[in-house]
Amino acid sequence: MGKTVKVVVTGATGQVAYALLPRIAAGGFFGPETEIDLRLSDIPQMIDKAKGVLMELEDGAYPLLSRVIADSDRSVTHKDVDWALLVGSKPRGPGMERGDLIKENGPIFVSEGRAIAEHASSGVRVVVVGNPCNTNCLIARSAAPGVPDDRWTALTRLDQNRSRSLLASKAGAAVRDVKKLVIWGNHSATLFPDFTNALVGGRKATDVVDRTWLETDFLKAVQQRGAAIIAARGASSAFSAAQAAIDHVRSLMTPTAADDWASVAVVSDGSYDVPEGLISSFPVRVAGDGYWEIVQGVKLDDFARAKVTASVAELEKERSIVQDLLVGAAAR
Repeated sequence: MGKTVKVVVTGATGQVAYALLPRIAAGGFFGPETEIDLRLSDIPQMIDKAKGVLMELEDGAYPLLSRVIADSDRSVTHKDVDWALLVGSKPRGPGMERGDLIKENGPIFVSEGRAIAEHASSGVRVVVVGNPCNTNCLIARSAAPGVPDDRWTALTRLDQNRSRSLLASKAGAAVRDVKKLVIWGNHSATLFPDFTNALVGGRKATDVVDRTWLETDFLKAVQQRGAAIIAARGASSAFSAAQAAIDHVRSLMTPTAADDWASVAVVSDGSYDVPEGLISSFPVRVAGDGYWEIVQGVKLDDFARAKVTASVAELEKERSIVQDLLVGAAAR
């Protein structure tokens, strides 16, 4: 048996966590040679429920699960963790605007950032799943200035997976044949699935399917997919979000294929005129050691550039909404 990886999952009683936790315990993240020390983190009033989830994990008799605990004390759950999966966030209520949701979630992610800074291992990597994930990641990062920028990521892999599946279906191709279809910008209704650089079976996507469909029905379907799922099943995406979280971590720990890119929301270094410090989705490549690099030299036509610009503008607006919170978190 290889090493043990310490993983904390916040919001451990939520639907996404419930779908995610058994996959982690079974080795879905790090393979069959890595044991998992798993921590379930949630608010105090949910810990009894979390302990029920813990019992289910124990009853699963997962060979790789070396330890599992449930606690509301972040000094316990976040202690020496190698990976922090920030799944828990307050959902949008009826009539709530996105800006209100961001403000509601801000203090939660300030606390998460501080806990990571104070208790996590020096090599910790953070994946923000709870929405609005880009700006929640921005907030948590501001509260943990000692944690390097390359450790912070937010989840746009679900949008990538949705995009590739929809394009494959339209093209009559297998999902595995769709390459370099990545997400730019925010995980929101402004996200841009970049079909202009996508390949289907080695051919440009725009040569395989009608571009008018890509610019209209496809784009709208991807941007509104989450809302469509809520309308259909009466609840938000759960197991598909869990699958995306697994794919996200695997993509950071596995060398990127030579003919492909991955979608990851990362701290911008100013590439493609995305302001430095924003958490924006880019095409990235990794060597397989957890460290990512933004793919350079990607050509964006006028249509693509306008969509990316709009999504980045939304990220800037979201940052302005929580500016006081960011300043306060950093000054602590």
